Amino acid sequence: MFDAPVDAWYVWLGVTAASLVAFGVAAELPTAPPPDAASVADTVDSVAGCEYAATAEHPLSARQIKLGSHRLGLRGDGGAAHATFAYGPVAPVEGFARLRRVLDGTPPKTVFDSPAELRAAVADARETRSRWKRAENTLRIRCVSWEGVDATLVSG
Repeated sequence: MFDAPVDAWYVWLGVTAASLVAFGVAAELPTAPPPDAASVADTVDSVAGCEYAATAEHPLSARQIKLGSHRLGLRGDGGAAHATFAYGPVAPVEGFARLRRVLDGTPPKTVFDSPAELRAAVADARETRSRWKRAENTLRIRCVSWEGVDATLVSG
């Protein structure tokens, strides 16, 4: 009366297989949300939209960053997130030592011989193909103006 039918082992096998599949799916779910790329882009836009020299910093919780002239991407344990800048284009300074010096606070007139040189360096930085790289702890932004050359420099 309380015995299981002979074919019950098929049911147990099916339940076991379904349980293993459910466990596998649950184990692959991210344990954290993706990085907040929108708030980082908002910080960049707050500096890029200024009419005077300004700087800002935004902490990064991502492991990798892909910084382009019109958008950025962040990767972390929870996945990847992307955001587009409302004001742009910006100039990523990765690989441009003189632009990095200006981002660090050195006046452009002591780093470049003329505004035309600054304009050319900014144009080169904007044209550089973006790629994923290890993210620093803080994204730094600086808006500079020098004799008609306006640029937003970004490093992450």
